[in-house]
Amino acid sequence: MRPDTPAENVDHTAEAARLERTADRYPEDAEALLLQAAAHLELAGDRTAATTLYDRLLSSHDSLENPFLVRALKASNLWEYGHEAEARAIIEGIRSASPRDPAPWVIVAESLEAHDELEQAQQTFTEGAELLLTDVAEPPYSTHPLLFGRHRVRRMLGVGHDELDMLADTLHSSPVSLDELHDPKRVWSLGSDNPAELAAEISRLRAELGTYREALSRPFPVAVLHWPAGELSELVAAYPTLAEEYPSHEEHLATIEGSLRELASSGTPNLGIVTGTVPSYEAFAASEGSSPADTTLLPQYATTLAARGRAVEWPPQRGTSCWCGSGQPYQECHGS
Repeated sequence: MRPDTPAENVDHTAEAARLERTADRYPEDAEALLLQAAAHLELAGDRTAATTLYDRLLSSHDSLENPFLVRALKASNLWEYGHEAEARAIIEGIRSASPRDPAPWVIVAESLEAHDELEQAQQTFTEGAELLLTDVAEPPYSTHPLLFGRHRVRRMLGVGHDELDMLADTLHSSPVSLDELHDPKRVWSLGSDNPAELAAEISRLRAELGTYREALSRPFPVAVLHWPAGELSELVAAYPTLAEEYPSHEEHLATIEGSLRELASSGTPNLGIVTGTVPSYEAFAASEGSSPADTTLLPQYATTLAARGRAVEWPPQRGTSCWCGSGQPYQECHGS
């Protein structure tokens, strides 16, 4: 979510302005683009301007895809420049609402942790983990930061391991264990005059940074294009040759689920789905100097949507609605 780029290498203010202009050009992607712009403004130290962008999103007449994420980011930003009371109120509101997305839980818990509210941070991490991981056979990748953050805070509090901590240990892939990475005494090693201690700490930090960068670099390398029924009808009516690609909407949906299951069984990670619209696709075709009837544009369009932050994770988390838009839980729809 947040750009991981050193301030000396990027003009964050200029990048934020560019993203705002892009959001004006692509209003359907405004939420993702403005969140990135706000992150750049935070990195530039202009937290007031970042709050303005968060407020712009929250006051938008268009419904947000991730309203709790926006609120969580706003709370974290507010607390960083002295608006503690308002930040706490937003955090409590998010916890009470119990969102089904792990990202808001992680952001508010880390905000509490950053301000030495370790007990509250632990409670928040725990609430999110218990909510999202109950009756889940395999924790989705998006929930891993919840478990790792909870492990870290409990290690700082000196609390013994429980089942969720052991699950975090199981999911952790770095050669350096979580107990070592989250050891509170590590900070003392950074001030040591002993070369061996410093070398050991550098090794640990490299392992931790490698894991963090791996997490940041997990976009959706394979994103499958989904057309809602109305959009597909409009698309085929405007470009009849695409009827060979899309014989019917039901077959289109079945093909998406089947393709994703095949990819998953072959070991392809981080699968996602992007939802297309005819105006957006026509604009993309025009930008490529091609006709929307060209079927080779379809995967390129899907990749472009994913790069603009439009992909959603597949398979959906347990209890959430199916990706097809039916409104039914995924396990009772295409996930059955």
